[in-house]
Amino acid sequence: MNKAELIEAIAAAADISKASAERALDGATNAISGALKSGDQVTIVGFGSFYVGERGARTGRNPRTGETIQISASKSPKFRAGKALKDAVN
Repeated sequence: MNKAELIEAIAAAADISKASAERALDGATNAISGALKSGDQVTIVGFGSFYVGERGARTGRNPRTGETIQISASKSPKFRAGKALKDAVN
């Protein structure tokens, strides 16, 4: 499912226009992104939690040259599925 299909599904389920559904989806993704950017965790009960994971600095290898390189520490967004979502999938 891509973004356009998701917007159609939201519009049908909520009985709203596609434009309204797109604004709602964009608002939700912007709110989640903003919360993660400020270091908060977003939890949607029954669906899951979005949080920021930290990767430590590590040593890697350039696959083309075989040269050892140093990879700096970074943060990445992560998602942990809730029980209801896991049950729905299984």
